[in-house]
Formats: sequence, C-alpha cells, structure tokens
Amino acid sequence: MAVPVSHHAARDILKAARVSAAACPSHLQWLQSQMHPYFFITLQDESQAIADLAIRLPELQKDQRLVLVDREKKLVLACPSRPGSLYATLRTLPEKEISYAQFTHSYAPAPGLAVPLEIQIFEFDRRDPAALAAAAKEPVPPRLAAPIRRALKEEFPDFNFADFARRLQLVWSNNENYVRISPPRRVAQLLWLYQQGRSQGGVFVDALEVDAFQGGKEFRVYFAAGNPPQKDFLIQVMEVFKRLGLGVQRAYCLTLSDSLHPYFLGTFYVTGPGGSPLSRESALFAQLREELFTTQILSATGATYQSLVTSGLAGGADTALVEACIGFCHTQLAHTHPDSFDLEGVMRAFHNHPDLTLQLVRTFRTRFDPALTDRDVVYPQALEETRRMIEHFSSGRRFLDDYRRTIFRCALVFLSHTLKSNFFVPEKHALAFRLDPAYLDALDGEFNRDLPLERPFRVTFFSGRYGLGYHIGFSDIARGGWRTLITQGRDDYVTAANTLFRENYVLAHTQHLKNKDIYEGGSKLVAVLAADVEDDPATITARLYKLQFGFINAFLDLFVTENGRAKDPRVVDYYGEDEPIELGPDENMHDVMVELIARQARKRGYLLGSGIMSSKAVGINHKEYGVTSTGVVRFAEVVLAELGIDLRRAPFTVNFTGGPGGDVAGNGLRLLLERAPLVRIRLIVDGSGALFDPLGADREALSHIVLKDDVVAFAPEALHPGGFLLYRGQRRREGMRELFRKVRCTEAGLVEEWISSDDFHREFNDLIFTVPADLFIPAGGRPETIDGGNWQRFFDDAGISSLRAIVEGANSFLTPEARTELQRRGIVIMRDASANKCGVISSSYEVIANLLLSDHEFLTHKERYVGDVLAILDRRAEEEARLIFRRHRAAAGALAYTEISNAISQEINAHYARLFQYFQQHPELRDKPLYRQALARHLPRILIEEPRFRRRLGSLPAKIHSAILASETASSLVYRGDDESDYAAAIERHLRRIGQA
Repeated sequence: MAVPVSHHAARDILKAARVSAAACPSHLQWLQSQMHPYFFITLQDESQAIADLAIRLPELQKDQRLVLVDREKKLVLACPSRPGSLYATLRTLPEKEISYAQFTHSYAPAPGLAVPLEIQIFEFDRRDPAALAAAAKEPVPPRLAAPIRRALKEEFPDFNFADFARRLQLVWSNNENYVRISPPRRVAQLLWLYQQGRSQGGVFVDALEVDAFQGGKEFRVYFAAGNPPQKDFLIQVMEVFKRLGLGVQRAYCLTLSDSLHPYFLGTFYVTGPGGSPLSRESALFAQLREELFTTQILSATGATYQSLVTSGLAGGADTALVEACIGFCHTQLAHTHPDSFDLEGVMRAFHNHPDLTLQLVRTFRTRFDPALTDRDVVYPQALEETRRMIEHFSSGRRFLDDYRRTIFRCALVFLSHTLKSNFFVPEKHALAFRLDPAYLDALDGEFNRDLPLERPFRVTFFSGRYGLGYHIGFSDIARGGWRTLITQGRDDYVTAANTLFRENYVLAHTQHLKNKDIYEGGSKLVAVLAADVEDDPATITARLYKLQFGFINAFLDLFVTENGRAKDPRVVDYYGEDEPIELGPDENMHDVMVELIARQARKRGYLLGSGIMSSKAVGINHKEYGVTSTGVVRFAEVVLAELGIDLRRAPFTVNFTGGPGGDVAGNGLRLLLERAPLVRIRLIVDGSGALFDPLGADREALSHIVLKDDVVAFAPEALHPGGFLLYRGQRRREGMRELFRKVRCTEAGLVEEWISSDDFHREFNDLIFTVPADLFIPAGGRPETIDGGNWQRFFDDAGISSLRAIVEGANSFLTPEARTELQRRGIVIMRDASANKCGVISSSYEVIANLLLSDHEFLTHKERYVGDVLAILDRRAEEEARLIFRRHRAAAGALAYTEISNAISQEINAHYARLFQYFQQHPELRDKPLYRQALARHLPRILIEEPRFRRRLGSLPAKIHSAILASETASSLVYRGDDESDYAAAIERHLRRIGQA
C-alpha cells in the first residue's frame, strides 16, 4: 500500500524544485564562465549530466559529492575541490581498470562554497585484443583524420608522419568517442605524446609553460609510460604532484591498449608551489621528472614506500634504492638461512632504522653521482662513516643487533662492490647494478657454502616494481638463457626469492660447463615475478612484459658502451670494458619479447646488436629446429648402444618429463618417433598432468600433440589396458574435499575417476620413480626435482632399479648428490652440461650469423645455414658422448660418468681461458694459415664455401675472433687429444695434425 505524501512535504518539495530551477540558469552561466571549455566538449554527449549539475550545485554545500553519471563503463562526479578529494574517489575504484580519466577544477569558488568545484570523469573500457581487432575493422573517417593531421603539422612539426595512420587507428580502436568529440589539436597532442613515449624508450616527461584560460600562466606536464602498472597507478601519479606541492588544475589521462605494450598518456595542467617555475631547467621539474619515472619502479602500496615516502623521510628514487637493497640482502642471505633471513625480517631492519638506511643511500650517491667532482675524496669518507655506524649499531638487544648488523653489512658490501649502476638515469624502467663478484668473498662464508666453488666473472642484480633478478656469467664473453619464475601470491614469491640466487648460480655454472664447445662462457639470467593469485592471464602477461622490458633496458643502460665505458654519461663506470653478453629464451620468454629485446639492443647501439638474443625470426628458433633435442637424442643413441640397444632397430622403453608441446620434450619425442620405430614411450609427466601406458603411448595419438599441446590433450581412447591419464587442472569439489580427474583404460574400456588431492599428488609424484624403463629423459621440470632425499625411490625393496640410464634434457633436474648415488648403483647418467648443450651451441652460431650476414642474406640462405649448424650439433654431441664412455672404460668404472663430464668441461674451459688470453696478446696469429684453418673448422660450411661471406671473417670483432680460435682449439685438444708440454708448439702441432685429418 502506497504511503501518501503529506501536504506540507509536497509543498516543500515543489518549493525546492522551483528554487533549483530558478537558480539553474545562473549556475549554468557560472559553469560557462569558470570551467575550461574542454569540460563542455568532453561532456557534450552528457547534456543531462550538465543540467543536473546546474540544478543541484547548491547541494555541495552539504553533500560530499554529486553523482552525475554512474554506468558500468563511465562515472562522472562533482565535488568541492578539497585536499584528498581525488584520492577519496580513486580509493573507491581499486578493482577498476581506468581507460580514461579527466579532472577539472573551476577557476573560482563554486557558488555557496569557499573552494573551487572539481569534476572527475572516469571511463572503464580497457579493450582486450579481440575488442581492439573488432574496432580496427572500422577505419578512422577521413573528415576526422584530415584536421588532426593539419594540427600535428602546425603544433608538432617534429612528429614522424610515417606513424600517423597506424597510431591514429590505435587511438580510434581504443576510444572512438575521444577522437569524435575532441578538438583536432587535442588528438594531435595525444598522438605526439604517444610517439614521444615510444621513441624515448617507453617513458617520457616534459613540461611547457602555457597561458591559462583566464589569464596568467600555468604549466602543461606531459607524461607517457609504457605498460603502466595496473589499477593503483593513477593515484600514485597524482600523489607525486601533491607531494611536490604542484596544484593540478586539469588532467587528461588515456590508456591505450595493444597486444603487447599498452601506454598511459597523461597531460596535466599545474601550478607550482607559491608560483615556483616548472621550466625544463628548474630544480622542481628535475625532481618531478625523477619522481614520475620512479613510479615505474616503485609501488605506492609497498611497505617500504609507506615507511619512507609517505612519512616524508625519503623521495621515490632513494626509496627504490632501499627496495633494491632489501631484495639483494634477502636473496643473498636467505638461500642458506631461509627461516632466519626471511623477507619481512630483512625489510624491518631497513624500515626500523631509517638513519642507517639513509646513510647507506648517501654513501651510494657519493660513489655514483656523475655531477660530483670530488667523488674520490667524499666517497671514502662516507664509506668509512657508514662502516662505523654499522659496527657500532646497537638497540640494546644483542641477538637482534647481531642479526640486523649482518643485514646492513650485506647492504654495504652490495653498494661498495657495485661497479656501475643506472641509478642516476632518470628514465629507467628498473634498477641495475653490475657487481664485482669479489663481493661473494666479502660476505661471511656461511652464506656461500651451498654454492659451487668456482666464482663468476660478473654478477648483475636487477630490481623492479614487480620483481627482481640476477644475471650471473662465468666468463668475459658469455651467453645463456633468460628465465622468469612467475609466482602466485606473497608466500610463493618469498619462497622463490629465497632460493633465486642459488638457483641462478647453479644454472649459470652448469651453463658454463655446457658452453665448452663455443666461444662464449656460461651465464644465466633468472628473474622472479610477483603476481597475485587472483590475477587473470592477461594481467600476469602484462606484468611479465613490464618486468622483462624494464630489465632489458636497465641491462642496456649498463652494457651499451663506447670505448669500453658506459655510453650514457650518467652511468659512472668503474669497470671500463666492453662486455659481450648474449641472452636466449628460457622459461616464460615469449617470442614477442625475444624480438623486442633484439630490436631494443640494436636501437640502443649494443655492441652485439640483435645478436644479444637468440631464437629470433631472423635466427634459429630452438623449438622449430629442435636444436637442444638433437643433442639429447644423439646422447641417448650412444648411451643405448653402450647398453646393447640399437635405437634405430631394437625395441626399448623411455620415460619423459616435460610437456610434449614444449621445445625439448616435444622435439625429443618427435625425433624418437622419427628415428626409433620400436620405441615405447611409457610415461610423460608435465605441469598439466601425466600419461602412463604400459605398452607405450600410441604413436599416432602421440604425434597429434607433439609440439602442439600438453600431455592432457592426449586422446584417452588411444590408451592401452592398464594405462591412465591424470589431469592436474581438471578438479571439482565435494564438500571440503578437492578431487582430481583420472581416466583409466581397462579391458572393458575407459573408466573416469575422481581421486582425492592426497591420492593425486602421491600417484603423480611417484610415477617418475616407479615406472620401469630403459631410459629416462627429464626434458622439463623444476631444478633439483631429484635430490638427496628421494633418489632411493628409483629402487625397489630388493634394490633393483626402475631405470637403466638417464639423459638429462633439463638443467639441474638432479642434484650432484643424487647423480653420485644413482651411478654408484649402476645407473648410467649423462648430465645436463653434456647432454643438452646443443641448444646453446646453436644460439652461438645464430650470433655469428648476426655478425656476418644481413637479415636478408640470412633468410635467403637460412635452411642451408641451419643444416650446417645441425650437422655441427650432431658431431659435437657424439664426440663428447663417446669420449665419456672411453674415459669410463679406461678408468675401469672408477670414475662416474658425470665426474668425467665435469672433468671434460673443466679441461676445455681451462684450455680456453689460457688460449683466449694468448690470442688476445698475439693478434698477429689470426692471419696465419694454420689459425685461419682453425677458425674455418668452427664455422658453418656456408661461411667458408661462399667467398663473399668468407671475406667478412676479418671483420669479426677482435675479442670474438680470439675467442672462436680459443674455443675451437680447446675443445679439439680434449676431444681428439694432445699431450705436448710446450704449450705454443703443442697448439701448432695439434692444429696441423687435425688439419690433415
């Protein structure tokens, strides 16, 4: 039943409506006189919202805000412009991804208020790739494009019009309405800003003095950021302006989405504190520029930001350095003591003692400030003062003081052993620190006891907004893959960070042993990415690309050199030599990033150009050609022959780990299916699940998923009786129980089961130990899966092993202890440094192609070049495999196969180190026929047989020329033997001997 409105209430409502209606024209007139004209342009499709504002304006005398538009993809608010009004709104939108934001203030106080009116406009329409593709089908109308082009020519004559149509189409696809309603000059300004951001390496800040709408001067600040942080980014940017006392009168912020690298494009109209100038030459602009750039590195939601920036103790740049110190100390100390030196404990040391924390920052600044003329005097004094503060640090709690003193000592070792850093490069995307590896010996030995004894040639540490990482290399010229560990949630991130440095160190050391056949020593770049459990795949990919783009640009900040020193004058370089470092794709390195990294290196003038990255389109894609698996399968063939099995004619059984859709496992399966007609692949385990078939997986069904899908895509109908599939990703819940899907094949047909989480993980984890096979090829999986605590599971109660041999296709799948114990009990093991070395050998030859051939020449002759490389890979794998067995027989089994593998690598690397130095000191040898023959033996035949390519060999960089000679001579010395004592004479006799072979 409706409740009647009283006569008095109805009268009051009508009176209020008449008053509001009567005031509407004057309020509208006030809006027209006191709001910037662009306010009306922006809301030209929202006339009702403006009318509502004019009618309801007096309500702001009592209410905190007026909601003028509230739709799924748009929100328009009006409120009094008071401190914190914008932040209050932004904090209510944490889960919204803002595609467009506009903030406008009136030039005078609003009627009835003592403060101006503030209008906030938000759009939430971030386009995914499908939506962008659909929108791109409708071209920009010429009637809109033509005036925008004219405006660009008039206002921004430096604009590169080769980009015009493509860039305008991208803006149109993201926000068609913006292009339709905006004045041509404003769209032109956006396109120029976008181009500046892209041409400046992904981040750009500028300021320009302009005439204010109602007289006077204001400053237009441009800010472009590639792949901006999600969700909380805008509030962080606005916090920078607030912290520096800059009043934002108007702001227009648009985020352009694309498939790889979205861009935040912001234009802010500001006034300086007390009329302070914001010209490009002013100290205030330099500070603003540094702080805006730092938003790419430092999260405003982090505890360190809250402890230092929010409290006013430090600016963003110094706080980012403290974050780096925390990350470094945690990863250096936790791999041996994860419980003691946990991340939170390390953080508290820096947060709770800001005096010492900021003293560390000041010390670092005196070491690397390029503007400091008396650095040699000031830095030693600051270093000594910091050392005294650490050693005399005391809070009255002895145990805690010892603990935190250890952390601060580690931080000082870090900062004092850094040889160059990009800290003073404002437009950086991440921090990078190239360290003298002697820092490892400056730490307490307790923190190095779990590392290989050999020390690296260089260590480089990276710190970014979404994670951190290390590049570790064991020689001057070094190469190795870049893997990124994607974590899910805080606990997962901390666990991965605990062991990050040790994992990287072991992988790089293994790579160094593996790289014995090429002129580059071993290295590895491993990063850990922080992602939230609830993040969708698109968000995780955006974070991944942000981290990788940041790290590669920070890498180039340090290693793009001129005359041996960092080319950027803002990088103080205490090392002072060129460093040829090559990378390659590894875990979570996508093809788009492979190509982007190569382009960035070439664009920025890195000494190797696009050769910095292997497996490019203009290169040798590992997965396409199966280069790593070529060596793994050749090793397997030699091993099986030693066991009395002819891989090409006899039956045998194999177990695999690694996804059949991936590179190493996928190509390993492909090659076995092609070469071994009687092979039975009994087990495949990958991250998605497991396949077991006692009679061997059906060849045809397996061929359908090889190099295409994970193991769970295998057709269950093709299973033989007794076989089954386990599905990690197919789950359901029954009450509190989580169940996993399992499909078994019985004599009567397929049976679907749902097994408990405990049963699933027990069975899944048991398979690699309990399924019998002649050969096990771990071609994927986490490092140290088989270790000192579980190797025994390969043996039954009678001591009989489920395996005869293991050929390691994945790096560090077995720990050294596990290898030793398994070999003692009769299992043949070919370790990773030998068995999967061919991937890195292929990458080395890709770099040689980049150095000697144009892109067109390489693509024209690619199949011939790759064919030559595959032949080299096959030969190198067979040479080492047969040498291992020869030495094993010569030692009457007293030496383990993996010991022999290590010895071979160490012998070759020792020869290489001495030879490299020798050839560097004697460059005249390169022109002698004997040494030219050695160089030729190392290279693909096409480079020698084609005269135009052969003539270019002299153009190889001298360091690389010497390295190739050293590598070829060293490896052939070991594989084919020579015992002469006179080193120089022995080299020449050896080269003559093998030259006549």
